[in-house]
This record gives sequence, structure tokens and C-alpha cells, in this order.
Amino acid sequence: MVQLKPFEEADFERLISWADSKEALVQFAGPVFQFPLTPEQLSAHISEKKNHVFKVIHPEKEEVIGHAEIHHSDERHARLCRILIGNKNYRGQGLGEALVRQLADHAFNELQVSTIDLNVYDWNSSAIACYEKVGFTLNPEQSYTIDVNGKIWTAVNMVLRKEP
Repeated sequence: MVQLKPFEEADFERLISWADSKEALVQFAGPVFQFPLTPEQLSAHISEKKNHVFKVIHPEKEEVIGHAEIHHSDERHARLCRILIGNKNYRGQGLGEALVRQLADHAFNELQVSTIDLNVYDWNSSAIACYEKVGFTLNPEQSYTIDVNGKIWTAVNMVLRKEP
């Protein structure tokens, strides 16, 4: 199981290096940040009390391999966002699924929410498959589009409810 530790100013440059193009930044963060990502943007973002921002630690190697957030919008709902296995050497190994499970567990048990959702671009089939393995289902009533360098990307919403 991956470890979640608080994302701090010392982690900014690593995350900035992973968001090395506008497409990479939008895929990872949606429309939240402007490219290029800067320490100032990250500092303002992590200061928001509703954002629980984490660096992701590999379970055996104890190195930072990713980034993830939970936006705790109200007492019953949280959104998983900005989920990234940034170190490409660790992609495709099931660590993303472990990360999403850990985020969901944190949201349900620590934040005491009953519903979690997330947005993902419809062309990102590997991420959608990962979320479905955890139990997320498509919410057809919620989506949005964004123009990324002249291409229209559609974000779909997925939801997971706490089992009674």
C-alpha cells in the first residue's frame, strides 16, 4: 500500500517537473492551474483549508512517486483530484489503484463523507479502468469540456458511495 504524506513547499519543484507541458498539467489538474505551474500557484492552492494535498510514497522504496488530493467540499461529500503517479517508472504496476483505494479509505473513514466523486477525461481509458476497479461508476449527468491547444477534451464524472 502506498503512503500518503502531507505535500509541502519542499515538494513543489518535483511536481512542477512532472507537469512539463500544458497537456500534462491539464490532464493531471484540470483547469485549476495555469501552465507553467509555479510555486506561487501551489502555495496558494495548498493554503485552502478544504484541500487535503498529499505526496505519494512508494511502499518499499520509500521514494516520492506521485501526488494526490482530496477536496473536502462539505460534510458528506469529497472529491478526489489531481491524482498522478508522476514517476513514469512506476506506472502500470497497480500503484494507482492502491493510491485511489487509500484516498477513498481516508475520505470515508477520516473525513467521514458518504460520497466521493472525481473527474477524468473520457479518452483516459487506463485511469477510468483503475477507478472502476475501486468501485467508481460513471455519473452520466455530470461532464464538462475544455479546450486544450485547440482540441476539445471531455471530462466525465465518476462516483463512489460508502457502503452501509
